[in-house]
Amino acid sequence: MKQVLQNLGSGETILAEVPQCEPRSNSLLVETSTSLLSIGTEKLLIDFGKAGWIDKARKQPEKVKQVISKIKTDGLFSTLDAVKSKLDQPIALGYCNVGKVIATQLTAKLCDLRHGDRIASNGPHAQVVSVPTNLCAKVPDSISDEEAAFTVVGAIGLQGIRLLGATLGETVVVTGLGLIGLLCVQMLRAQGCRVLGIDFDSSKCDLARQFGAEAVDLSKGEDPISAAAAFTNGRGVDGVLITASTQSNEPVHQAATMCRKRGRIVLVGVVGLQLSRADFYEKELTFQVSCSYGPGRYDENYEQKGHDYPIGFVRWTEQRNFEAVLNLLAEKKLDVAPLISHRFPFEDALKAYECINDKKALGIILQYNAQPKEFFRTVQIHPPAPARAPGEPVIALIGAGNFTGQVLLPALKETNARLKIISSSGGVTGTHLARKYGFELSTTDNDTIFSDPEINTVLVTTRHNTHARFVIEALKAGKNVYVEKPLCLTRGELDQIASAYQNSQSSPSGSRPLVIVGFNRRFAPQVQKIKSLLSAVKEPKTFIMTVNAGAIPANHWTQDPAVGGGRIIGEGCHFVDLLRFLAGSAIVGSQASQIGPFGGWIQQDKISFTLTFEDGSIGTVHYFANGHQSFPKERLEVYTAGRILQLDNFRKLTGYGWPGFKKMNLWSQDKGHKAEMAAWINSIRYGKPAPIPFQEIIEVTQAILNIVEQAQQAK
Repeated sequence: MKQVLQNLGSGETILAEVPQCEPRSNSLLVETSTSLLSIGTEKLLIDFGKAGWIDKARKQPEKVKQVISKIKTDGLFSTLDAVKSKLDQPIALGYCNVGKVIATQLTAKLCDLRHGDRIASNGPHAQVVSVPTNLCAKVPDSISDEEAAFTVVGAIGLQGIRLLGATLGETVVVTGLGLIGLLCVQMLRAQGCRVLGIDFDSSKCDLARQFGAEAVDLSKGEDPISAAAAFTNGRGVDGVLITASTQSNEPVHQAATMCRKRGRIVLVGVVGLQLSRADFYEKELTFQVSCSYGPGRYDENYEQKGHDYPIGFVRWTEQRNFEAVLNLLAEKKLDVAPLISHRFPFEDALKAYECINDKKALGIILQYNAQPKEFFRTVQIHPPAPARAPGEPVIALIGAGNFTGQVLLPALKETNARLKIISSSGGVTGTHLARKYGFELSTTDNDTIFSDPEINTVLVTTRHNTHARFVIEALKAGKNVYVEKPLCLTRGELDQIASAYQNSQSSPSGSRPLVIVGFNRRFAPQVQKIKSLLSAVKEPKTFIMTVNAGAIPANHWTQDPAVGGGRIIGEGCHFVDLLRFLAGSAIVGSQASQIGPFGGWIQQDKISFTLTFEDGSIGTVHYFANGHQSFPKERLEVYTAGRILQLDNFRKLTGYGWPGFKKMNLWSQDKGHKAEMAAWINSIRYGKPAPIPFQEIIEVTQAILNIVEQAQQAK
């Protein structure tokens, strides 16, 4: 299928061929009939992409601080690679979609939407979209597809109006008469408000007057302050809705000047926010920023998991705002026909984007072919590779996230293995990475991978709660498996994996699949040096691993026990494996405790645990998310035989008291990803044992599950 994508690095907008997206849980699969370009938002993204490095940095000062911090810990070259990889990723453009439901995946709640229903949603510009049910609304029969395409931009304006609290008879200024501004003019008029519109474009001012507002044409030198005073008989306006897009601070200052005492200002657009205290102090003005379509936005439980807010407590959610806009359209209280400036067939979408800088452009409609089409979930990206020797690795990759694109695929590419197919849920990132790294196929259908007899090796880099399922499926299909950490999230999953592995080793086919987890740190060059130095020491060792993990939001998916398993299972397993490797001895015990509750919140990512090893060695891991970023993110200390080794951030290794060794420093951080991938592929290619013994993987996973249980019991 076709989809509009944009590269944030180059600014290039393309109409790409991608696999049909996967029907996700609690979502609807929709075949698009019409979509609307949002000139304001999409132009911002395109302009950002086309900007040079310096302009990009100026527009995102907080990201610049993150980059500088990363340079200090990871090194310049690693950081530059990460930034380039991030900017190279394509993003889907568009969020105003209308189409018919062609499939449903409903698990979390009852949903009134069914196959064949016509719906409006925040889906992108694509022939088929997968949209969560709470971001969809059924389109009444009396509304055309073109009218319904304005639902989402209308909801953005409506949410601003709700926050403004405008009531019958109040005077409201709308600053910025673009699509959202002109829709707001009509909705405010429908609510019984008197409206004054402000813009630099005379034609937009004329439209505002057509919709019943008065207007101030800034291009003609008209003064908005005096106009607002005359509009209200000198009292000042009750509220200002800012829907403009500019870097200037003037719209907010102007709004404050126009308002009456205790007036309200709501920002829907994007403007400069260097506020003046004097503007707000004497009048006791309120200022609020509106968040997109309404309550539920960016709440994963609402948007992705389908959990609605009770209507008695949250009257207007995203979805209910969509429905309200559709009702206004059905009742002819919103007239969007005058707002349509251009129409293009979807095949000419790139021509539509050429109009985005046209000052006369307003509502640009994309029209999709009405004839039903067959879309495919697997598409050819590169020609099939020539046949290789039997046993040569033929790779399939499931998962196409940031880490995969930035770290694993560059390492995998260097092994010269045959990259056959990459799978991603939406098809966009998978297709991009397929083109970049040479995969032959891009798919959203994982069954294609497990049923392909040519594929003998599967890499799994998806979210943690899917790891066990994919590992088991691959083993049952007789395929080698590389799975990013963790191996699994529960003891039940671990038992199933162990059973599937044992069964695979006695398969009638004679194949003996290998399994490895992405415990890359044991392959890092400095860790290998530590291992070689310790090999001559016969007495027990003491290890101290300090992880300055940094805070991440409590609602991040890695913190969700059901999805990410929590940070200790998800990342702490790395350090259990590292100490297990350096000790060279089996783990025989563990003890763990986590920081106590603070403010009613359990600090699950602030934990210390100690491992005891069969040879008498001990290792302590301090995993803390409450430190400062200027301290090394990962520090390993080894004490033994009157000597010490200290490793900081996998860049600086220092020896104290070691004969013939003082330091081993690297220009750039190396955590061992390339070495691990090379070892893994060579094991398959040359019939060697797996680089990490399967029993050690089981041992490490059991240990981290024990540690989490012990910490929870001790709290």
